[in-house]
This record gives sequence, C-alpha cells and structure tokens, in this order.
Amino acid sequence: MDITTLSALKVGKKIKQKELSVTEAVKAQLDKIKSQDASYNCYISLLEEEALSQAIEVQKRLEAGEWKESPLAGVPVAVKDNICTKGVKTTCASKILHNFVPPYEATVIERLKAAGAVIIGKTNMDEFAMGSTTETSFFGVTKNPRNTAHVPGGSSGGSAAAVAADEAFYALGSDTGGSIRQPSAFCGVTGIKPTYGTVSRYGLVAYASSLDQIGPIGKDVADCAAALDIISGYDRKDSTSVKKDNYDYSKALVDDVKGMRIGIPRGYLGKGLDDEVRVSILAAAKELEKKGATVEEFDLEAIDYAIPAYYVIASAEASSNLSRYDGIKYGFRTEAFEGLQEVYKQTRSEGFGMEVKRRMMIGAFVLSSGYYDAYYNKALKVKALIKQGFDKAFEKYDIILGPTAPSTAPKLSESLSDPLKMYLDDIYTVSVNLTGLPAISVPCGNDSAGLPIGMQLIGRHFGEKDIIRAAYSFERTKA
Repeated sequence: MDITTLSALKVGKKIKQKELSVTEAVKAQLDKIKSQDASYNCYISLLEEEALSQAIEVQKRLEAGEWKESPLAGVPVAVKDNICTKGVKTTCASKILHNFVPPYEATVIERLKAAGAVIIGKTNMDEFAMGSTTETSFFGVTKNPRNTAHVPGGSSGGSAAAVAADEAFYALGSDTGGSIRQPSAFCGVTGIKPTYGTVSRYGLVAYASSLDQIGPIGKDVADCAAALDIISGYDRKDSTSVKKDNYDYSKALVDDVKGMRIGIPRGYLGKGLDDEVRVSILAAAKELEKKGATVEEFDLEAIDYAIPAYYVIASAEASSNLSRYDGIKYGFRTEAFEGLQEVYKQTRSEGFGMEVKRRMMIGAFVLSSGYYDAYYNKALKVKALIKQGFDKAFEKYDIILGPTAPSTAPKLSESLSDPLKMYLDDIYTVSVNLTGLPAISVPCGNDSAGLPIGMQLIGRHFGEKDIIRAAYSFERTKA
C-alpha cells in the first residue's frame, strides 16, 4: 500500500498502533517527493537529513510513552517558506532572502515539534506571499498536480500542491487575502484560515501584518482540525495573539447541521462567477439543506468595495514591512555599488521581483503626503463598513456560504499577463481577512475539464467549530 495517499490522521494512527514506524513514514514521503517533484516544484527546500534525524528521535520518545494524546505525532508536515525554521533557510521565494537562515523558530514550528511532528521541507510560494498563482517565486513556477498546464493557486500554492500530489500528509500555509483557501480550492484539498489572533504570527515573515494568518492545509477536514488544534493558542511573543482557552476543534467533527442557519450573499452568485462553479456551489448548499440546515440568499452590505480596500491596505503594509530589506542587515546584497544610497537602490532593484515592486510602489503612493486621506484612510473606513455588514449578517446566520474563487485554476502565465484580473479573482476571499473572520475551503466538485471547485464557509469571530462542523457534514455526503 502506498501510505502517502493516506490522510495525516490515518498515518498517525498506524504509527500509534505500531503498524508503521516514524522513519518508514518519513522515508515514504521523501521517496514520493524525490520521484515526482520535478514535475510540480512544490518544494524549495527538502530537509532529508533533518527529517530522518527527527524521525529517530520522535520514534524513541513515542516508545518511551510520550505523545499518547497527540494524533499527529510522527507524521511528516510541510511548511510554507515564509515561516521561520531555526537553522533552515527561509527564503519567502525571493532572491533577497535566498540565503537567509533564521536563528529562531516560529511559534507554530515549536508547537508542531512539541506535538511530535516531523518537518519534511519548505514549500514554494509567490514571492513574499504576493500573488495568486505561485508563479512569482524566484525558485520557479509550481504546477497544479490535478493538471500541470494549470496554476495551483497562491500564494500557498506549494503547500496545497504538495498535499494534492501526496507529497505532504498535511502542510502549513499563510493567508493574507485568500492564500490558503484559493490554492486549496484549485488543488482539490481543504484549507482553513483561522480567526485573526488565533494562531501566533511570531516567526511568520510579514506581508500585511493586520491581515496575515497561518493555517493548515490537509486532505480532509479532520486533518485540518487536528493540525489547528496543535498550532492554535495564545502566544505572548505576538501582541495580536488572543487569550482564549478552548481550541479543541476536533470535537466539532460532527455529521450534523440540523438547525444551522446558512446565508448565501446574492452578490457571490452574480456577474463574474463561472457557470460551472455556480452550479456546484448551489448543489453543495442543497446537500446541506437536505441534512437539516436552512439556506437562503441575502444581501451582504459593502462587499463590492472589498477588493480596492484590500489592495490599498495590503500594499500600504507591504511597503512598510519590506523596507527592512536593504542589503545591510541580512539577505542578498548587490555586488555593484558606489556609496550607501547605491547599495539600497541596487539591492532592492535586483532582489525583488516585479509583483513585489508593484505592490510596494502602490503602497508608497497611497501612504504619501497628499494621498493618505484619499486612499489609505478611506480604505480603513470601507473596511469598517464591511465588518458592519458581516456583523449584521451573523445576527441572522451561523455561517456564510459561497464560492472560494470565481473560476477553476487558470492556465499557467494567463494571470500574470493581466494583474488586475488576478486581483479580482480574490473577490470572495479578501473580505474575510479585512474582517479577521475564520473561513474554510472544502472541495465540492469538478468542472467539465476535471479541475476542482472549492466551496468557502465563513464563520463569525472564533466560530471555527461552526465551519468545521458544516464542512465535515458536507464532506460526509461525498464519502
């Protein structure tokens, strides 16, 4: 049996029952990656020696009686390459950080290791998480395992593609405007963006600090819930971390949506949505209705302004966050310069890719004197209006249902030729980041070309258990 096709929880169970050793699980995963990743390019760094060494250590501790209550102990996990790993390169898929080796671990990595996880590698992504296709990486394009002529989505495209290609049992991604959910939808896997403040951002290389959030990508809802159980929780090293005690998301894996109130924004089903995606989303809603949920359409206020508000705020924060990469402190430095100003100019010109430069320039413009009120301040006001719209919706509904993306995965290079269209493809995901809400993308069908379609379920703040229960119940209809 090819164990790489199993879910993370099934592998964890086999390890617990001594049907499989940790080393066997790690070797099987490494063999799968080495045999086929040349076709997909899911990984930037493969940690072969480190993973085998970790496997031996984890096996010893399991045999000594540790991690009896840790369902993912010994299971290899892939990590997006914008999450710091001590002693292991963390590149953000950028030339400017191609040689950066962090001297510390991100909190999520500490928590994974404390739960017995084995880090198998660092996955490819759009440079500094800016993009929706994983085509802007300095380390080359990642291809969609469902059809290699198509993109895997982004920016966590490497993580989603690795799970879809059985090159990872589960993976971590980061989500600034849909970067976990959209690639999960394009690759036919499941991904959760938790409530802002639920998972520590300490050690996550910042793109837009008020929007970024780490979350899991897995083969099914149960794997994502188990991973989220491990990485969630208060962290004093992250000032935006929320103090909350109950994070036992796996308890929400209940096949029951009786009485659940589900709303579908009318605007989510209108112009711009692919017909095959619309049919799949409505069919999925019907399945939940058959299981006892009430489903109805409603008007979600101010949602039409989410895209411009998001790109103003995200670009402004990116412009500020990325100013630290100047060739002086760490990372890439140009070889040809005369004087300090030239170091800055040439390092940033050579070190950053085109999409990153575009967003930094937009950010610098909207923050500049004379335009701050016209753009940045106005975007913050729109953000507040969008939050009010969701607050009002959650007075009536338990969750909000819609598509994750307006279409299935586009072909390679199509999106980069039209950046504005690429930005508009985030229309169903960015409002969740602007408001800090949790959301999950779960597969709900395929288009006529066989490409996966994702359904997005949005919950109220700290309503992860509601969306996990609904997603799990829907998943059961396909079992």
